[in-house]
Amino acid sequence: MTTPLPISLFPFLLLIPAFCFTICHANSDVLCIQSEREALLKFKNHIIDPSNRLSSWVEGGDCCKWIGVVCHNSTGHVHQLHLAAPLSPYERSKLRGKINPSLLDLKHLSSLDLSYNDFSSIHIPIFLELHSSECGLDNDPSPTSVNSTKSLVVLDLSGNSLSSVPKWIFSLHGLVSIDLSGNSLEGPIPDYFGNISFLEVLYLSFNFLNSSIPNSLYSLNRLQLLSLSDNQLQGTISSAIRNLSSFTHISF
Repeated sequence: MTTPLPISLFPFLLLIPAFCFTICHANSDVLCIQSEREALLKFKNHIIDPSNRLSSWVEGGDCCKWIGVVCHNSTGHVHQLHLAAPLSPYERSKLRGKINPSLLDLKHLSSLDLSYNDFSSIHIPIFLELHSSECGLDNDPSPTSVNSTKSLVVLDLSGNSLSSVPKWIFSLHGLVSIDLSGNSLEGPIPDYFGNISFLEVLYLSFNFLNSSIPNSLYSLNRLQLLSLSDNQLQGTISSAIRNLSSFTHISF
């Protein structure tokens, strides 16, 4: 029988996020979809924005040119929202408030970045519906096919002071990358991550997780990167980790 590998044998790796997007806009010739512009304005109306970061989001404007909004170059559909709080001035730049269900009208949204804001007390159950029958997966759930899958594949909620992993995340079975680093997550690593079968990147570093690695993570045969550094992990790493053929990076 193979002896499990102790966590202490794995060196700390400084990891660069696998999904790093630059805030950009679609071609100037492409105008955003009216219904999607209205959805974004409804979202803005429920957000507390102390530094006026969303000042470009105005009635009648081209939402493809708004800060943080990325539209598809040919269709004009909104497919990425980059609303991470800038590090300076950090506290004043944080978005707060309610996540309006109008985001459900962004049928082609594939990447949502709300990192380093202050949605710690906000439940976001609306995304339970983002992966319903109307947003089913096709045979190629990669980020390059998001226009056909209409499925959220990249989710960044890092730095939001979350004390637990939001349960609605585990219903987004098409997710490829999840970043929950820099929160206040406590207790064991949830087994439910093993249900997200397309998961390739998982950041859980800089939290207060105190369990061993659940066996369910070893069943994620697409997993390439797992960051668990700066937690309070216990136990050993199962030899089953060698069965992850796509696995390339791990940090503790």
